[in-house]
Formats: sequence, C-alpha cells, structure tokens
Amino acid sequence: MELDPLLLSRLQFAFVVLFHAIFPVFTIGLASYIALLHGLFYKTGNSAWDRLALLWTRVFAVVFGMGVVSGIVMSFQFGTNWSNFSQATSNFLGPVLSYEVLTAFFLEAGFLGVLLFGRHKVPEGAHLFAALMVALGTFISSFWILSANSWMQTPVGYELIDGQFHITSWSDAIFNPSFRYRFAHMVMASFLTGSFVVAGVSAWFLLRKRDVEANKKALSMCLWLLLILAPAQAVVGDFHGINTLEHQPTKVAAMEGNWETESDVPLLLFALPDKAAQSNSLELPIPHLASLILTHDVNGTVPGLESVPRDEQPPVFIVFWSFRIMVGLGLAMIATAVAGLVLRRGGRVYRQPLYLKTLVGMIGAPFVAVLAGWVVTESGRSPWLVYGVMTHAEGLTPSLTGGMALFTLLGYMAVYAVVFIVGIYYLTRVIRHGMLPESDDIHGEVERPKRPLSAAHTPFDDSDMQEAKS
Repeated sequence: MELDPLLLSRLQFAFVVLFHAIFPVFTIGLASYIALLHGLFYKTGNSAWDRLALLWTRVFAVVFGMGVVSGIVMSFQFGTNWSNFSQATSNFLGPVLSYEVLTAFFLEAGFLGVLLFGRHKVPEGAHLFAALMVALGTFISSFWILSANSWMQTPVGYELIDGQFHITSWSDAIFNPSFRYRFAHMVMASFLTGSFVVAGVSAWFLLRKRDVEANKKALSMCLWLLLILAPAQAVVGDFHGINTLEHQPTKVAAMEGNWETESDVPLLLFALPDKAAQSNSLELPIPHLASLILTHDVNGTVPGLESVPRDEQPPVFIVFWSFRIMVGLGLAMIATAVAGLVLRRGGRVYRQPLYLKTLVGMIGAPFVAVLAGWVVTESGRSPWLVYGVMTHAEGLTPSLTGGMALFTLLGYMAVYAVVFIVGIYYLTRVIRHGMLPESDDIHGEVERPKRPLSAAHTPFDDSDMQEAKS
C-alpha cells in the first residue's frame, strides 16, 4: 500500500498543534492569575497570596517549558512538509511570526527569569512588574499567532502574483475579518482553562484540608471569574459563529450537519453525518433552533454542504461532533459556575465534598473543549490552507514522500510522549508538594528586602537558615 504524504503530513501537523495548544491556552490565563496574586501580596502583605503565587509560578514554569519544546517543532514543519505554502505566504507569515518572537517570546522568557528566581531577592515592586510583563507577553504572543491563523481563515489585504501572496494592506491583513472574534474567543478560553485548573487544584487541597485559608481565597476568586466568563464565552461564541457564517459558510454547514440550503433549519442534538450519502441518519432535531442561533431569525436561511463540490467539503462527521463536544462542555462549565454561586450561602462551597470533587473532575474539561474547538476550526476549512485560495495539496512539499512523513510522525509521537510523561510527572510533584506553610518557608521569618541584594550576598545556606531561626 502506497503511503499518502498529504494525509500523513496533515495528521502530523494536527498531532503537533493539538499537543502544543494545551500549553499556551493554560499559560495565558495562569500568567494573569499569577500577576494578580503578586499584586494582592504587594498591596496587602498577606503571606497567603505569596504562597499561592509561588505554587502557581512553579506550575507555570513547567508548562511554559513544555509549550516551548512542542511549539518549536511547528515552525520546522512549515519548511519540511509545507514548503510551497511557506514560500507562497512568506511575505505575510514570515514577518508576523518574527514579530511574535521579538515582541512576545523574548519578553516572556526574559522576565520569567526574574519571576522564577527573583522572589525575595529583588524589590516586591520589581517582582510584580516581572509578573505583569510575563502576562503581557502571553497576550502579545497570542495576538500574532491568532492573527496569522485568522488570515489563513479569512485572507484579505493581499494580491496574488505568480502564486505569491503580496500584502497590499498590513492593517487589513493583520486585523482580518475573523481576527477579533477568534482572539476574544481564545483569550476567554484561556482564562476559563486557568480558572478551572486553579479551582480544581484548590478543591483538591480543601478536600485534604491543606492550607485552607489560602485555598479558600483561590477557589472563591476562580468561581467568581467563572460565573462571569463561562456565560460570556457563549455570547462571544455566538458572535464568532455569525462571523463564520458570513465568511466560511461551508464550515457552518458542517458544524450543523446541514446538507441543503434552506430556511427554518432545526438544531441537531444527535446525528450521524454521512458524506458519501450526503445525508444524516438517526437525527434528533430541535425545530427552528439552528436558524434562530445562526441568523437570530427562526426563518433564517442556513447554507448547505451540497452548495459546494464534494472535494471542497470538510470531513463533516469530525466537524459535527467536535462542535458538539465543545458546546456540551461549555454548558457543563456554566452549570458548574452557577452551582458554585448557589453553594456560596453559608460557605457550603468550601465544605461540600461532591462539589469539590466535581471541580477536581472538571480540570480536564476546558482542555478538551479547546482541542475540540481547534478541530472544528482547522478541519472545518478543509481542503483549504488559505481559505478559498490554496488547498492542502497545493501547499505540500513536492519532494516529500509518504515514508518520510510517516517516519517524522512516529518520531514526534515518541518524543512528545516522553515530554508529556515527564512534564506531567513534575507537575504532579509540584502540585502534591503544594504551598510551603509559612513556618517552613525559610524567608518567612526574615524581613523582605526593599532593594536588590548586594553582589556580595548569597542565598541562604543551611547555616544561614539555622542562624535566622535561632
């Protein structure tokens, strides 16, 4: 059997992107949370905020490292597997990806060193500033990456000359029609992810009655944020869906499993789309609802997949069910946040074992929702690399063979398995260790320095610690 380099290259890129996506979506939200903790500690001097900041900074460092390792590989694939695409889009993607490195990665990496190793060694104001810069760097990074991805979804501001994209308007290309919706949707997903992870870990500590004061504070903050963000994400998703209907109607048709362009379209809770038969089986519809959601009119017209040739239709089954997984988990997040509000009365939210265990179980929900959303976004534009202009086949490296693509795919899977196992091992150790009680923190009984330590001063060793305690 001959190996298909196009299929294997797509599987390889999908594997790498989905593996990488779980890390930045977590670090974006977590970096802002760490900055908030440092701000609260700077303002109040309450050591609980400091202990929380220390724990989550350690977690951030491990996740950031895993994200860097997995992310570098993606840029390599542009040259090895998608050289035609890289050459054609180099006038836009080359500068944009360079801007991401220059304005975001260097900012994050530089100040992350101060954040990790400057605790109680630089003034608290400087430490807070480093936390803010790391958080800012994550936003700038997501800005450029999502601008590049959104341009591939809704390309504007260019002219095509001899197969090469030439930018005619940088502002139009960067702030393309889908960018603001995609950026808002992704940033809110990042905050939801960070909030659910912190809430779940805090609940895990509360179930074991460890550092109760600090974890009550952390859980309360997260639940208030979730109560706002979870419903707001549904609203942003609605706007994003309307924008997608305007610019990528075939993707919306696949999301809804709708084959014929018609009005008064029902929402399918369950169906088994069959691309070969161009129809669904085992449908469970809610009348009028798809038209109402997508067009805000019960008689609104929803596009059908049959309006485009079969070779331009995305993999409908994958897109259809990925979308439902994402929405279903989003509704579960809203329900969890509302339940937290109900249980706040009398402080039951901190003592109810079933709810605390639910929060622990919900840690993985936002990650799965994000991955499902990426599958909808990327599979839904198939077969296009640049929507409506360049297909996957046109962007593939001409000299690439199926054997080469399979070899690198298996190699990435093996390496990433090691990275994931080692990363999860260290993350588990960091979280199980938890926050040092104030009495065990070697800095807890000494005054915090108000200025950087002199060059002659060295960190505490055992004798320093014994002297301080005596």
